[in-house]
Amino acid sequence: MIDYAWHDFVGNIGVACILGTYLALQAGKMRPDDASYSVINGMGALLILVSLYFDFNLSSFIIECFWLVISVYGLVRRTLAS
Repeated sequence: MIDYAWHDFVGNIGVACILGTYLALQAGKMRPDDASYSVINGMGALLILVSLYFDFNLSSFIIECFWLVISVYGLVRRTLAS
């Protein structure tokens, strides 16, 4: 039997957010300087970090921390440019 907890579901939503924004970017449906791109990516990273809190993996934790920091950086940079 597969053990699928609520935090696994939350992490999978995070994965869908990140992959969905990347697909939208590659398909020309989203621009990298859109605030929504950074917000959805940051939210995805945060949701994956919630999942990692319950089932820790150091490599995944490191990349998601950087993904979140880079997303926040993009939002701040965009806000300051406005």
